[in-house]
Amino acid sequence: MKMRFALVLALSLSATVYADESAGDTWKAKCKGCHGDDGKAKTKMGEKEKIPDLTNADFQKKHSDADIKEVITNGSKENAKMKGFKDKLTPEQIDGLVKYIRGLPTAAAPAK
Repeated sequence: MKMRFALVLALSLSATVYADESAGDTWKAKCKGCHGDDGKAKTKMGEKEKIPDLTNADFQKKHSDADIKEVITNGSKENAKMKGFKDKLTPEQIDGLVKYIRGLPTAAAPAK
């Protein structure tokens, strides 16, 4: 019984690691060009389009997972350049990107 539990746990952990690596690969392929490696959008396109810093604590607090998933899936209502990926990514890849965004190191909100 202990051996079976250990095997299930090991397989579960390896699947989680694979999913995280896969989300990172998807980020690099589909998101990095505008949002940058770190999600801060300090790229030419990010600055030109005034793309929000995804690591900002206020951004992370204001937007639910469902909000982020909606934008990745169907595009942004605020920025027409952000097209949806529903025809290019699987639902699992989109969910992986939401988790990836949530896992970005959060920067403190700017002082007001």
